[in-house]
Amino acid sequence: MSKELNYAQPSLQGTIRIPGDKSISHRSIMFGAIAKGTTTVEGFLQSDDCLATIDCFTKLGVKILVEAEAVQIISNGIDAWNEPNEILYTGNSGTTTRLMLGILAGSNVSTILIGDESIQKRPMKRVTAPLKQMGAHFIGRDDAQFTPIAVEGKKLQAIQYKMPVASAQVKSAILFAGLHAEGETMVTEMETSRDHTERMLLHFGANIAVEGKKIRLQGLQELRGTHVVVPGDISSAAFFLVAGAIVPNSKLVLQNVGLNPTRTGIMEVLQEMGAKVSIRHLNNVSHEEIGDITISTSELIGTEIGGELIPRLIDEIPIIALLATQARGRTVIKDAEELKVKETNRIDAVVTELKKLGANITATDDGMIIEGPTPLHGADLFTYGDHRIGMMAAIASLVTSSAVTIDNEICVGVSYPNFFEQLSSVIK
Repeated sequence: MSKELNYAQPSLQGTIRIPGDKSISHRSIMFGAIAKGTTTVEGFLQSDDCLATIDCFTKLGVKILVEAEAVQIISNGIDAWNEPNEILYTGNSGTTTRLMLGILAGSNVSTILIGDESIQKRPMKRVTAPLKQMGAHFIGRDDAQFTPIAVEGKKLQAIQYKMPVASAQVKSAILFAGLHAEGETMVTEMETSRDHTERMLLHFGANIAVEGKKIRLQGLQELRGTHVVVPGDISSAAFFLVAGAIVPNSKLVLQNVGLNPTRTGIMEVLQEMGAKVSIRHLNNVSHEEIGDITISTSELIGTEIGGELIPRLIDEIPIIALLATQARGRTVIKDAEELKVKETNRIDAVVTELKKLGANITATDDGMIIEGPTPLHGADLFTYGDHRIGMMAAIASLVTSSAVTIDNEICVGVSYPNFFEQLSSVIK
């Protein structure tokens, strides 16, 4: 369903409570299903992706009760799961698909995973290859490169694995498998990626050690149910952080935002570009840092973004590209090849759609170059069914001289179901 966005020189004022972190919401369900006993989750994100994860475990016989942002998972552990009568459908969720491969590989069940049209094009061998080294058995297209993939649960052996790419999904799939493998699994990262899995393992009482870029996990562990508090998603907050910085006469307070250091690359970029941004009420819940962020209209300057920073803001690059169009000078984004295997090729998608608005932006092999500041005008934009492209387009419409139309507003429900409602609430 298309949506026309036409704002007449708005300002943004107010307070937004950012909805639950998608990555942590996924993992709270996964660990709750693996653990014995009852797990309660507070602040759960009821997005399409996270509900797909719940659906998979329900089909495995795990009892999951959902009421608004509260979830209760009652499980007798992974060995008590039932072999499902249905295919496990993961929707548009790469996190669900890849992490479930690691979880199911060491289970007692056999099943089939399939995603939507986008997921069926996304590479899975980066996960299935190391899992096969542990003894996992998969059958799928192109040697289990693409879904649908059949998984036959088996006894696994621990491995030592050096990550060829910075990917929290690959790392997490190996750690989930390692939890039910004989021996000690060790993963060595090339660059530190988001570490929600490691933190949640600690929260559920696992024996895990993190030493720099090396992660060691003892196998054949039994986890116990616990209480998980999910902070607000900084990847969702990023859209309002950029909006607050580029829309004239604006000031926003974003409450309850997760500030895990492996995810705060967007904050460092904003500070490097001269944004008026501050953090208050720092706290720690369920092994995760949280706080309230205030952002105000800012005079921005271009910067260079690459190297170890990229894994810490990979999902925020579409909205950072929009930010750069309003900054003085050149912004270079590099080392971001991973964008090519997201929901769409986000390098090409971002460049194509921002050019329609009049941005001076050029694609490179591993990122993009943006010259600014550039006045933007309205256009008809294509989302590619990608939630982050859709929300980027919506934020862009706040600074365009005429209307922006997006082809598919529904796609934002993958990660931010009430995005447009919250956006409307702060437009003055």
